[in-house]
Order: sequence, then structure tokens, then C-alpha cells
Amino acid sequence: MRRREFNHALAALAAGAVIGRTAAAKEALGGITDVEGIRVGHFTDPRRPTGCTVLIFDKSATAGVDVRGSAPGTRETDLLSPTNTVQQVQAILLSGGSAFGLDAASGVVRYLEEHGLGFHVGPVTVPIVPAAVLYDLAIGDPKIRPTAESGYQAAKAAKAGRIAEGNVGAGAGATVGKMFGMKAAMKSGLGTASVHVAGTGIVVSAIVAANGVGDIVDPKTGKIIAGARKPDGSGFLDSMQQLREGRQVELAIGTNSTIGVVATNVAFDKVQLTKIAQMAHDGFARTINPVHTLADGDTIFAVSTGAIQVKANHGAIGALAADAMAEAVLRAVRSARGLPGLPAWSDVAGGR
Repeated sequence: MRRREFNHALAALAAGAVIGRTAAAKEALGGITDVEGIRVGHFTDPRRPTGCTVLIFDKSATAGVDVRGSAPGTRETDLLSPTNTVQQVQAILLSGGSAFGLDAASGVVRYLEEHGLGFHVGPVTVPIVPAAVLYDLAIGDPKIRPTAESGYQAAKAAKAGRIAEGNVGAGAGATVGKMFGMKAAMKSGLGTASVHVAGTGIVVSAIVAANGVGDIVDPKTGKIIAGARKPDGSGFLDSMQQLREGRQVELAIGTNSTIGVVATNVAFDKVQLTKIAQMAHDGFARTINPVHTLADGDTIFAVSTGAIQVKANHGAIGALAADAMAEAVLRAVRSARGLPGLPAWSDVAGGR
């Protein structure tokens, strides 16, 4: 990829940034901030496709986590175990940059400390910021990755209401369909979706940076909408069919990961939220094939703001969380814009 061509592509993406999604996907509304008490901010690096996304909970939120991939990059996930002391978090960070990107959480911590948000230990307030990262170092200069300042800027930008999707924040460098190398991959991004339960006030929402090894499948049709491409560009290889035919994979361990958060306004404890996070992974399984591989660090956080006083079965909320997450994955793909050598959904037949 030539530097001038790459920089022109970045400039076009910045100029075309939208709130929500591309025109082709406008029918899907709603997002993570539909849950009261959540603000979201992005930092997108202008030098290469990478960045971070932070969710801030001004009144704190109870949280759980479930890690299914074999190559995760995380921070403060042990703290979310139901047996451990801290019950609430003040923010969750999703970041590009692989393990380097975990540094961005320090900037979020600094921002929260400045605003007096955190776990109170005597006279000291300690912000609790779990985080997960994805690998996007194969696009552009790998020395450019999210830093503590990136996390601070994302936190400063956090707001309620509709948020940008696609090539932004943690999804800026996201790609999919890498079972047979980056030459066959496609551009993905960050997506968000929500489910509103009729007549109850209950909201279940999701946000995700889709960066998996596997192909992306629309569960309503069973068709691949993004993934490993044939060399002549005539269609998709179908990664699972290629494996059945004996083709050897061409990927490096730990160079992927789909990371996300599901949220609800119903109050739950850490045990229940851990189960909700587990069930939300079904959203990955419905849309990403294969998923949870040796080369993925798939991680989902589940949070509850407790903004409404309504009782609900956490198993039912987990089922809805899987639905919201599946829709968020599809939106991550459909809202992405292509880069040189990495076409997006809107560039191939399914996006027209």
C-alpha cells in the first residue's frame, strides 16, 4: 500500500465521517447509549487506522466479563469475578493497538480521577477501568498505536446520544476474513445496536469492534456478507468450506479479536452479569464463522446501570444481549469504509 494512497484514503474517511452508519444501513437504529447512564467517546488516530473507544458510567455500573478467544489482551478482568471485592466500574475501554493499546486505559483513569469518579479507598479515589484490545498493527505503521493520551481524549469526547460507527475508535483498523491472510481480508469497523422490550422500559444494547479471523454471516439469510475473498474478486472463499476441503490456514496467533460490551438498564449483580456476558457470545457465534479461535481474543463485557426499577430474568436479558450483539456485528461491517487493498461491504456485491 503506497503512503500517498493510504493517506488520501484516511483523509477521505475523516471527511466522510457520519453519526450512525452509511446510507445503505440507515434502517438499523439504536445503540449502546440507549441505555441511560452511558456516555461513549472515540479517539481515532489521523495517522493510520487505529484508535480507542471508551464507555463512561457517571453513576458507576455493575459489570461482568466473559473471554472466549485464546489470545486475549485485557486489563482488570479478574476484578470482575463475582468473588472479588469491587462491585462497580466507572468506564470500559475498547482499543486497537494490541497489547500496546492497553496503555490507553491509563488516560481514561486520569480523566476519571480529575472528575472524582472511582472506587473510594479512604481519602483516595481509584477509577476502575477494565479494558480489552484488538490487533490492528498490520495496517500502516505498527509504531502508531493508542496511548494514554488517546484514552484521555476519548474520555473527553464521551457523550450520550447517537455515536459514530464504522472506521472510528476501536474499529478504525478492524478487519475480517483473515483465515487465509490479509491479502484476502476485508475492512470492518465498530458497530452498535439495541433492543427495546415492549411495554417495560427495558433496554438491552451492544457495541463491538469486529476484528475476527472468520467470515461475517447474516443470520437472517445464512449468507456471507464480508470475509475472505477469492483472488479474482468474484466472491467469497467461504472459510469453513475451504477448511473442509483441506486448505491450510495462513494466520498468526493473536492477530485478531472481536471485543465488545453489552449493557442494560435493569439492575443485576456480578454473577448475573457474568452469565449475560457468556450468553452474549452467541451473538458472535451467529455472525462470525469461525469464532473464538486460537488466533482470536474475543471478549465481551456486560454492564448494568440500574437506571430503572424493573425486575427481569437475567437469562432473558442474556438472550436479548446476544441478539443486540449480532446486530452490532453486522452494523460494524456495513458501516465500514474500504481502504486500499481492503474493500468494505459497501464495495462488494452485497453492499450495492
